[in-house]
Amino acid sequence: MAELRTVAAATSLVFTLGLVCFVQPGLAQQPDSAGQGPDSSLSAQALKKLSIEQLMNLQVTSVSKRPEPLSRTASAIQVITREDIRRSGAASLAEALRLATNLQVAQLDSRQWAISARGFNGTAANKLLVLIDGRTVYTPLFSGVFWDVQEVPLADIDRIEVISGPGATLWGANAVNGVINVITKDAKDTQGLLLTGGGGTDQHGVGTVRYGTALGSSVRARIYGRGFDRDATALPGGQDAADDWHLGQGGFRMDWEASSASHVTLQGDLYDGRIAQDSGGDIAVSGGNVVAKWSRMLSDKSSLAAHLYYDRTHRDIPGLFGEDLDTYDVELQHATRLGARHDVVWGLGYRLINDRTSIGSDSSLAFLPLHIARQWFTGFVQDEIALAPNRLHLALGTKIEHNDYTGFEIQPSGRLNWKLSPSATLWTAVSRAVRTPSRVDRELFAPAKPPYFLAGGSDFHSEEELAYELGYRQQEGSIALSVATFYSRYHGLRSLEQVNPPTPVPLVIGNGQDGESYGAELTADYRVTDRWRLRAGYTELRVHVWPNPGSTDASRGATESQIPDRQFLLLSSVDLPAHLGLAAWFRAIDDINDQLVPAYAELNATLTWQPTPHLDLSLVGQNLLHGQHREFGAATSPTRRDIQRGVYGAIAWHF
Repeated sequence: MAELRTVAAATSLVFTLGLVCFVQPGLAQQPDSAGQGPDSSLSAQALKKLSIEQLMNLQVTSVSKRPEPLSRTASAIQVITREDIRRSGAASLAEALRLATNLQVAQLDSRQWAISARGFNGTAANKLLVLIDGRTVYTPLFSGVFWDVQEVPLADIDRIEVISGPGATLWGANAVNGVINVITKDAKDTQGLLLTGGGGTDQHGVGTVRYGTALGSSVRARIYGRGFDRDATALPGGQDAADDWHLGQGGFRMDWEASSASHVTLQGDLYDGRIAQDSGGDIAVSGGNVVAKWSRMLSDKSSLAAHLYYDRTHRDIPGLFGEDLDTYDVELQHATRLGARHDVVWGLGYRLINDRTSIGSDSSLAFLPLHIARQWFTGFVQDEIALAPNRLHLALGTKIEHNDYTGFEIQPSGRLNWKLSPSATLWTAVSRAVRTPSRVDRELFAPAKPPYFLAGGSDFHSEEELAYELGYRQQEGSIALSVATFYSRYHGLRSLEQVNPPTPVPLVIGNGQDGESYGAELTADYRVTDRWRLRAGYTELRVHVWPNPGSTDASRGATESQIPDRQFLLLSSVDLPAHLGLAAWFRAIDDINDQLVPAYAELNATLTWQPTPHLDLSLVGQNLLHGQHREFGAATSPTRRDIQRGVYGAIAWHF
């Protein structure tokens, strides 16, 4: 069942049915697809010394697709800086996302994660859009992310922008409850040689080699290679689970300043790995991508940007299924200032996916037809209007998409940003977003041959959200506070419908449920001294799902949204004498779905030492409060894994 949980949202559906026992981001600058911005070149030392006011004015691009200060965004957004990542001791992108207090992040086993925002979390969460340097990290199987192959070298990340709440007007379908935008460093910021290595109880071995150099006066490039070997998690009785794995990855990036007004980026990655499982042989994962981006300043009031990418993924789960997915994507974007009050950004895009699946020798599921090709055509426009310059701004926009499943989808939004004083900002937003059908919804069948126990719904349409948000930010001296409140109403959520009630089977996937989510996200940042910084986050969240009249689904969304009602995160980072640094990271998570997963608290700690500017040594302790604990999955599930306490050391030498 572990693999079905990973490959599709059908996991949660099938879990309910009892199949678990046998189914194993200045106006004219490029909108940061290249990771550029006024503050993107800050060094790690500079980031450590930034005041709270400077941190609040870091440039972000994910909210409006153009650079703007964090403090002026009309959205619930948090930024994870590269210095945050370095001090946290995170060993993967998924671990680093725990630093965003507006996300729900749970580890399932050694490689699988459940990550979402504002509810509807699960092993196949499908309402969160994730981008890496403008490339959408997406599988059409369940409209979500395979986190086990998103191994971005953490030393190459410039920042991660995390939006909780809809971002569909600019980013499109599936940006329903949030957007994660991972932005890597320009090649000019990674010159020279970097060697990193380490290992410990959980990370048996990990290493990275990166080299950056100049290729002429205007071109900078880097190449890298990395690999790791991770230990298995634990079964409830303490024995090792059969989920240890290893992966190797390499890639490159080249940045060309073609002129003072033009920038070109070419980058790509290749990876290959093997993942152990209980039976049937190792899971094979491999793939690669290549991304090209171009931007040009047309004038001091206008800019043009384009990107295109190709992404290839392969996954073979012996005995269950295999998939080969090719994705082709191209987008053109134009930003301009009209008069003194209008900042307009608009764009057009096209995506083609070619998805080929196969059926295992004794498979309990299939995606039929085995081979599909799907197209998306998109267009968006947003106008930010200065109603009162430097005080009151209104952003109005919409995204129009056409997909092969449901035809045209329209996703408008309105955002108002009011600067009450030099230190206080009030913002509000109303947005519509949709989650378009995936292959799970339309084309999943279990078992692989008739008679079917579970079948995709040929009439399954998009899940719809109407979201209302109200937020406030204030920065006074060394303290910054932010609160975001929200209410979202959902229509046509996924359900399981009996074809011939009260006969329990076959079941067909439908849109028989509605729901709502509401709550508040609070964050605080306090610079105690020049050497000591505290950051805290608290989220209160409620999700309610109910069947519509005529629906036979009785789950009330239990399998679609496994989230805690509340969570708390506290991070402390201090610079000590003798070039030492100490960071502590405490999180407390409420129980999930009435004790499906009991409440727990955990602590991570990282001790760093920089004896020279070119050498970093670190000792990391993870999950220090318990020998092992569960973060996701029912206690009675045969696939349940516990996350163990871990310790590892790392060294980084750059010259």
